[in-house]
Amino acid sequence: MNVIRPFGPTIAKVSMSENLVKELNDYVDKTLVDKKKTEELNYGKMLAGNVQQEFLLDKEFIVLSGWESFLKENAEKWIFESTKKKIEEFKIIDTWIVRQFENEYNPLHSHGGHISGVGYLKLTDHYGKTVQSDKKNNYNGNLQLVHGSKNFLSPITLNIEPKVGDFYFFPNYLMHSVYPFKNKNAERRSISFNAYIDSSIYSSHGKQK
Repeated sequence: MNVIRPFGPTIAKVSMSENLVKELNDYVDKTLVDKKKTEELNYGKMLAGNVQQEFLLDKEFIVLSGWESFLKENAEKWIFESTKKKIEEFKIIDTWIVRQFENEYNPLHSHGGHISGVGYLKLTDHYGKTVQSDKKNNYNGNLQLVHGSKNFLSPITLNIEPKVGDFYFFPNYLMHSVYPFKNKNAERRSISFNAYIDSSIYSSHGKQK
């Protein structure tokens, strides 16, 4: 686990195993074949994204696949590294898949609960060129985290280029967005979650919402 503090709150980066990534992708692909189940799990109306499809993972799969264990174990490590306190409570509120395609995006937003995170399951090999060819940076398809106000020695953004298997934990209030990309044959597939931890730990290190 790599715990960083680019501008205030800590952010943890961990790796999902190849087996876990495969199991999650297999679940998504099987769910997509079942139109009735896809509709039952549809979560788009509850989320900020302007993307083609967002749907929940069913509760049984969350446990049996080891997804809940992955989140709990790494959340415990991250919170301990950040606060030197051990969490006793970990309750998943929701966890969902985001399928993003060309020109789609996720606007600046925050999450509910206490802690959140996002990881990457399926990506394209390129996200298209910038409109102006001489631009130094290309943020197409990137995740951008935002916090605070720009000042001397105080950056306010962290741009993350997604990689399959990478997973990031962050506090629920951390504002973030996802940029659109240009590649008509590509899918950018990610997985997110929100959870509660011990209120005493959360409240002593940030305002509860």
